Amino acid sequence: MTVTTGTSVTSRPAAAPGGPYRPAEQLRARRRRRLGEHATAYGFLCAALAVFALFSWYPIVRNVLLAFQDVNFATGNSWVGLENFRRLADDPLVGTAWKNSALFTLYALLLGYAVPFAAAVVVNEFRHARAYFRILVYLPVMLPPVVVALMWNWFYDPGPGLINELLRTVHLPTSSWVDSADTSLVSLVIVATWANMGTTTLIYLAALQTIPGELYEAAELDGANLWQRIRHVTIPQTRFVLLILLLLQVVATMQVFTEPFVMTGGGPEDSTVTVMLLIYRYAFVYNDFGTASALSLLLLLVLALFSAAYLRLTRTRET
Repeated sequence: MTVTTGTSVTSRPAAAPGGPYRPAEQLRARRRRRLGEHATAYGFLCAALAVFALFSWYPIVRNVLLAFQDVNFATGNSWVGLENFRRLADDPLVGTAWKNSALFTLYALLLGYAVPFAAAVVVNEFRHARAYFRILVYLPVMLPPVVVALMWNWFYDPGPGLINELLRTVHLPTSSWVDSADTSLVSLVIVATWANMGTTTLIYLAALQTIPGELYEAAELDGANLWQRIRHVTIPQTRFVLLILLLLQVVATMQVFTEPFVMTGGGPEDSTVTVMLLIYRYAFVYNDFGTASALSLLLLLVLALFSAAYLRLTRTRET
């Protein structure tokens, strides 16, 4: 409807075809539509929380309770207090398992933290065939972990194994690899690094490609070589990703299980017994689920305290 007053012309909203214009009805309809959208969003959120609580939070709470109980599937569980933790304190293999897990984490950081970053930097420097090298680096991640462990068992075979054959070809001394207590843990670190470096390398590569090219061009104009560009441009620009991946790698390597379980079974001379492997033995070899839960709880507390301290330290330095 158009109303003319003198020379000015104003317009009103057109009335609905079936009757006069009703802004209150439109407001109510908008509110109902918005309420429906909110109800749908909260429904999806509640479903996700329910699934997460069932498969993540409930096992954690259940594990905490089992750590203080004597688990018996026939007569039922009974409360034993700290008895499971005393049993762990009397087991000398527990200290060996913590020591081996800590050494595995240290070696994995020295090898598995630096090698993927170096591989990402090298791939990022390529001007051609970059996609081909990304696929090549990621291929081991596609293999099942057990298959990787069995394959490397053949590589490490002290007799006709691939690695010793290559060493004999170039007239270098061979090694017993996983059959020796001196080299078994390092051999497992090499396997874990080879199998998992693809994902880490791609994350590093994605972070590297977010660095503005102008920074590298300015560094090249200043005469910086490759190492100086990495030190003064690449590392500062990817610092956040490096810190997060360091934390994730420590948490993951402290829970190493597949490689020692499949390749060495904890031997030789308990040199590859890790905390996770010992938890498995308590639960499924000794049928002592209470002690296994107590050791799992200790591992959870150690990793939680380390993560909290690490995040607090890095946040303090950033501020």
